[in-house]
Amino acid sequence: MTLRTRFTESLKEAMRAKDMRAVSTIRMIMAGLKDRDIAARSRGVTDGIDEAEILSMMQGLIKQRTESAAMYDQGGRPELAQQEREEIGVIERFLPKQMSEEEATAAIDSIVAELEASSIKDMGRVMAELKARHAGQMDFAKAGGLVKARLSGK
Repeated sequence: MTLRTRFTESLKEAMRAKDMRAVSTIRMIMAGLKDRDIAARSRGVTDGIDEAEILSMMQGLIKQRTESAAMYDQGGRPELAQQEREEIGVIERFLPKQMSEEEATAAIDSIVAELEASSIKDMGRVMAELKARHAGQMDFAKAGGLVKARLSGK
């Protein structure tokens, strides 16, 4: 089942269950997806963005909500921080299982060996390949640090 189909089915289920947090979050995801699809038309992509790009978009949504929740906590607005965390929970339902740090390190080592990457100059190629193969499965901010450490020999 594609992610697009899962969004539609989950929206119907949330509406039946009267889960308004899930309804609003899934609608927000679908609106973002529609915006990305429209933007992709200028690149010649007529049938919508692919699954990897959808997963990347969803990782971005989680990152935004995590940052917002932290800001709300600092600002003394725990009810809004809780709302952001609930939205993160809804978004995470659609993401594949996240890799552990050990699994991420193994994936990085494998790609570095495969691409014969030897210096920090190869970081872009390694990161591009990681994103292509493991979209939605790893935190690329953390992965970037791991790749940098691996390629700089630390």
